[in-house]
Amino acid sequence: MTDGTPGQVTRFASGKRHLDAWSATGADWVGRFAPGGAISLRHMVALWTVTAVHVAALIIMADTEGDLVAKTAFLLAWILLNLFWLALLRRPVVAAIISFELVIALILLSRFKYDMLWMTADFVDLMIIDKDTSEFLLKAIPSLKVWIALGAALTIALVIAAWKLDPLRLRIRNCVVGGSAGMSGLVVLSLAFPTGLTEDFNGERYISKIARTGVESMHELITHGYLESDAVATESLKAMPFAACNPAAKLPHIILLHDESNFDITAVPGMKVPAGYHRHFQSLDGKARKLVVEGAGGPSWFTEYNVLTGLASRSYGRFATSVTRIAAGRVGRGLPLSLSRCGYKTFTLYPFYGAFLGSRSFQTTAGVERYLDMSDLGTRNFEADSFYFNQAADIIGRERSNGPLFLYVYTVANHFPWDTRLRPELTPDWRDLGNAPDSEEYIRRQGMTAHDYGAFLERLARENPRESFLIVRYGDHLPHFGLRIVDSTISEVELARRLNAQDPRYYTTYYAIDSVNFTPADLSAALDTLDAPYLPLIVQEAAGVPLDQSFTEQKKILKRCHGLFYRCAGGAEARRFNRLLIDAGLIKGL
Repeated sequence: MTDGTPGQVTRFASGKRHLDAWSATGADWVGRFAPGGAISLRHMVALWTVTAVHVAALIIMADTEGDLVAKTAFLLAWILLNLFWLALLRRPVVAAIISFELVIALILLSRFKYDMLWMTADFVDLMIIDKDTSEFLLKAIPSLKVWIALGAALTIALVIAAWKLDPLRLRIRNCVVGGSAGMSGLVVLSLAFPTGLTEDFNGERYISKIARTGVESMHELITHGYLESDAVATESLKAMPFAACNPAAKLPHIILLHDESNFDITAVPGMKVPAGYHRHFQSLDGKARKLVVEGAGGPSWFTEYNVLTGLASRSYGRFATSVTRIAAGRVGRGLPLSLSRCGYKTFTLYPFYGAFLGSRSFQTTAGVERYLDMSDLGTRNFEADSFYFNQAADIIGRERSNGPLFLYVYTVANHFPWDTRLRPELTPDWRDLGNAPDSEEYIRRQGMTAHDYGAFLERLARENPRESFLIVRYGDHLPHFGLRIVDSTISEVELARRLNAQDPRYYTTYYAIDSVNFTPADLSAALDTLDAPYLPLIVQEAAGVPLDQSFTEQKKILKRCHGLFYRCAGGAEARRFNRLLIDAGLIKGL
């Protein structure tokens, strides 16, 4: 046999060199994962485990992320999580398992928040982890400690097993390069397609939302901090700190009523209501005044912040959903503080856990001396409005001799859900009016609120014939179903566009002014339509409380902007006012 022609020998030698080179390269690539270059059963198990975890993540993405932008953000976040752990640990199996458990934990956390608030979690929820948040979770889910312990034990066991199983390795340099590329992609995607606050009410897109709001939050934090404000102000608030309060007459007790989810539903065409329905939305002078709030369909704490501080939650931008947690201890002006200066004893009756969104911490640093939540009130669930009114009347009976009182009272009869009858025995004569089921139940509950409020006024007059009272009440936002019925012909996309554009139809509730044994001192600023941050100003003027310098300045803005606040001049007035308060030391650390 011959060895072949010279040409064949040359071609064979060349091919062998290429094969050897390919083999060396392949062995080197395999060696990066499997030292020694051999694919053993252990390596195959590790590779299949990694593949299974990644496939499971893709299944979750398909099930929870609705559109292309969300899916892309999920993929980028998943890649970044894996590369982060790979850079630390170099083991693909361990990195995949830890990343997958984090994804599951974040989805469960977001789902819990949505079940409680109809809002999903965002990056700010992870960025601001405080004692109140932990306390609220443990009170709302008493078994959470057990589940956390079990989850931690399972995670430790899985990581230890994966660590021993995993023979694969990746170079740190490759992880860093890949992570940088993934982060760049996520930044570009998030800034090109920003989330709106209305997306918080979308019960999906859990991981993509957290990832995108992470970029947005960091961008806003670097750009202007938590709070929008002018860089400098050409003027300043005078006479700080405030001088003593010298009212022209005896001051009345003040009751501020947070009328949960209440608005005049006849703003919706074709709605049928019982006779006398509109009286609840009228003031003592017969006027039906409108309040433009900053939250739609759920965030009561937006309006809580408005009416206690006199400031705009919208000034916090992407951080607005955590406004009460951020503002706690940082905002030193507002209604309770101003009233305390005039000798008022200040109380809050709160129907839920005080740790919820830092409500107790926020209100007690905003001037509320005695904060009573559901634990203090001895309740386990929401009660009929008469319960909270009776609690307020009892406090007044005990405390009225100690000086003027300020009570911030929440009612919750109109709180969701509306697909079940709440306390049907309280309305035995109710007859359905022919509206849709949610609207029907909502209107029935509004009647319960109006009845209980009327009884409360009668009790105040009967038990306190020598005391005077100013009562200001307001609706904090439209009910969630109300967003759909304002215009039932539009799509979800169009509704989201209108909400992002702050269409007043979706943000207008009411405010009303009543009194017992008292004539309001000044209602000139109580315009027919008013933005919610002005309500503390209205309360003080109606009660005859002398305005401090910050509220005197805010009254100038009210006149200049005809009742608009953040909406005035594209937010310029609010930014200027925030700067004045910062320079005066009334806002710190924002």
